[in-house]
Amino acid sequence: MEVVEWSPKDVLAWLTEHGMQEYTDAFQNKLDGQGLLKLSQEDFQRPPLSLVASDNGQQLLEKIETLKMEHHIEVHKNGHANGHLNMGSVNAGSENDIHNKTKRTGLANGYRKEMIQIPMPELEQLRFSLEWWKTGVAFLYALSCFLLTTVMISVVHERVPPKEEQPPLPDKFFDYFNRVEWAFSICEINGMILVGLWLVQWVLMKYKSIVGRRFFFIVGTLYLYRCITMYVTTLPVPGMHFSCSPKLFGDMEAQFRRIMKMIAGGGLSITGAHTMCGDYLYSGHTVMLTLTYLFIKEYSPKRWWLYHWSCWILSIVGVFCILLAHDHYTVDVVVAYYITTRLFWWYHTMANQEVLKEPSKTNFLSQVWWYKFFRFLESNVQGIVPHTYDLPLSWSSISQFFGRKVKYSRLVTDT
Repeated sequence: MEVVEWSPKDVLAWLTEHGMQEYTDAFQNKLDGQGLLKLSQEDFQRPPLSLVASDNGQQLLEKIETLKMEHHIEVHKNGHANGHLNMGSVNAGSENDIHNKTKRTGLANGYRKEMIQIPMPELEQLRFSLEWWKTGVAFLYALSCFLLTTVMISVVHERVPPKEEQPPLPDKFFDYFNRVEWAFSICEINGMILVGLWLVQWVLMKYKSIVGRRFFFIVGTLYLYRCITMYVTTLPVPGMHFSCSPKLFGDMEAQFRRIMKMIAGGGLSITGAHTMCGDYLYSGHTVMLTLTYLFIKEYSPKRWWLYHWSCWILSIVGVFCILLAHDHYTVDVVVAYYITTRLFWWYHTMANQEVLKEPSKTNFLSQVWWYKFFRFLESNVQGIVPHTYDLPLSWSSISQFFGRKVKYSRLVTDT
């Protein structure tokens, strides 16, 4: 369907797809395709559009120009679409000629419209620049936050009061559910499954560099916040079953070895790497269980509902097992869930709305401390990242490795 034939509902869907839902109220669901193509700079200088657009409509106007190029449409004063107009053969005095001239072809005087096939550049690639070096910066940021968290756990461990002197705090969940010893192992197994599934899905994505730097930034920021909360407030152990490593009382070499052991074991209790106490507020396991599910669901097609439900069950069961094992207070899990979901939703709302990428008096999200870093990561990403997948290696490279020849090499795309 050509743009000039779009209904107001089609225009609304196009705005939503390109992350410009803020214009829907201003257009009041009355703008059709022809009206969309006729928008000009003057329209954004008076209400209601002047009240919505902080950039004078520059982003939307650029996308409209791109839309015209994609559909080979150029607005003329006579209202016709651009194309070749070929006149049918005319034989004077013939009834067939009269019929041909008056035949309804959509244009007057017997003309017919043929669209010109113009080779266009890969517009999608221009809208979604890969920029792997930015992904590397985000990875280093996440890695630094992970290392800082490990160091902070070792520091806080020295401050945890002995359970004999300060027993666990009252917890309502613990009052209703007795401890299940093997529950925390189930939690960590579910977490490793979700991380593995997300890793495979991420590797197969076409725009893995964009999605990767989003994941690295969010997980790094969450663990940075965790460093702060566990340091400022040290809680006693949640249960008498805890067997914490002995305190080192300033032995820096021993602390360094303990930190390296924890890093090597991935910070998991199931590997025997995590024997320190004090990292309770808030739960890092809940962060990973929640965040991996959110990314899996966000960057996979909606029709993969069975996959989504399976991951959701793994996440919910994992979080429940944290509490069932009495390895975290309930408040640790609640705070971790709240911060993780809000940061994920805030970031993606800002990334999908072009107007929120520009600081303004009405954009209060631009006041968060990480806004400049966000703009650095998302500066060349325009719109919602497509759910497009391809193989890490082309069929031709695989065939060369195995000494065979293949006929085709195609991208696997699912939107």
